Amino acid sequence: MAKPLPLRVFDRQAGQLFREFMDDRPTTYESKPRRSLHQWLESQPLYDWLIAAYQYSPRSKRQIEPFIAKNGIDMSEFKPVAYRSFAEFFDREFKPGVRTFPTAPEEMGAFAEARYFAWERLAKGQRFPVKGHSLSAEHILGSAERAQVFAGGPVLLARLAPVDYHHVHYPDDGATLEHARLGGRLWTVNWHALRSKPDILFRNERQVNVLDTRNFGRLGFVEVGALSVGRIVQVHPLDRPFERGAEKSAFRFGGSAIVVFGEAGAWRPAEDLLERTEQGVETLVRLGEVLALRA
Repeated sequence: MAKPLPLRVFDRQAGQLFREFMDDRPTTYESKPRRSLHQWLESQPLYDWLIAAYQYSPRSKRQIEPFIAKNGIDMSEFKPVAYRSFAEFFDREFKPGVRTFPTAPEEMGAFAEARYFAWERLAKGQRFPVKGHSLSAEHILGSAERAQVFAGGPVLLARLAPVDYHHVHYPDDGATLEHARLGGRLWTVNWHALRSKPDILFRNERQVNVLDTRNFGRLGFVEVGALSVGRIVQVHPLDRPFERGAEKSAFRFGGSAIVVFGEAGAWRPAEDLLERTEQGVETLVRLGEVLALRA
């Protein structure tokens, strides 16, 4: 049995480092997930649907208050709603104006409230903190042709913990050029697991979008489902233009991840993200905070 391992995260807003375990089974954090029978069972689609049935039931409502207290969630930031189930609570939305996106066109706002890794360019043989083929644009995007435009470009990897706001927003104005649904299994996406099972990001169910943005060129935008997150719901119609900060999609239940590939020379991730990635430390970034700058 592999050991549960904490995740090192730097809270950008608070200016401090903390160690995090997501609110889930210990097997979620194992450094060698292939050796966990629990996690193998949890990776099956049937398990995901059984969990969904319970989380939508009125009985699951009793989980809400203990979850809020344990994780210190500031409910004043969210719309006042009488939640009928834990699923409804998980899908909670911010009040208007609680989070804002930058108005400067050269600044890319965070598309999710999440823990981020960032690389200035995806080099062949990239190994730290994720084994190289975990960040292969060809494998994650599903084809060499789709990935070609992102060769040598910047990469952002965002991990959403169960405690987080699970809605995804567009980082800029633009339009969707291409989309596809790929994969099917549901392994955890924390980076300890990625190092031991490096094919997670192209085995898990994922929504692949190629976005043509006004200020940052084309983006390979990939939403990855994880344990108990088999539903990635596209909120904004893919055949319509989108605006910076508008809601794009939502995850249902548990943790999840987003990988964003950029064109070489189009933009550069924020310096603090690059520095902490070199140290193997994720950076907690709030929705709309500056993630990257146009080159």
